Amino acid sequence: MDIKVGELRHEAVISLLQEHHEDMLAHSPPESVHALDLSALEHPDVTFWSLWVNQDLAGIGAIKELDKDHCEIKSMRTATKFLRKGIARKILEHIVEQATLRSYKRLSLETGTVDAFIPAQKLYQQFGFQTCVPFGNYQEDPYSMFMSKAIK
Repeated sequence: MDIKVGELRHEAVISLLQEHHEDMLAHSPPESVHALDLSALEHPDVTFWSLWVNQDLAGIGAIKELDKDHCEIKSMRTATKFLRKGIARKILEHIVEQATLRSYKRLSLETGTVDAFIPAQKLYQQFGFQTCVPFGNYQEDPYSMFMSKAIK
């Protein structure tokens, strides 16, 4: 396994980001989908990682800096071929490690509320994330669950 910074313009990454966005739209109305598009992921306040197994893209994830103490997980997605093989766990471990190394004090995320998001919710809970009120520019939304954890 190899985790790389960037690779946003790689064909496999673009395809997985499109799949991610389409899947979000399949489970939530457009106004409740908060997935970042490619240009937003290239913004300087975002760090994007891609995880590769040999030459195959296995998963992606990013953090967006909200302020000097707080960052948000964005674009967590595992490629279908690699589901239930520990890829999401590996990406999340890397993100938590990077947030810690960058001295953030809080790591937060927004995920969906319908059944399709239960595996993600459980993974985040295993890492110590707890439900919280909307943060940043988010508003209460029946399709959104907000989670956060303090970083030591």
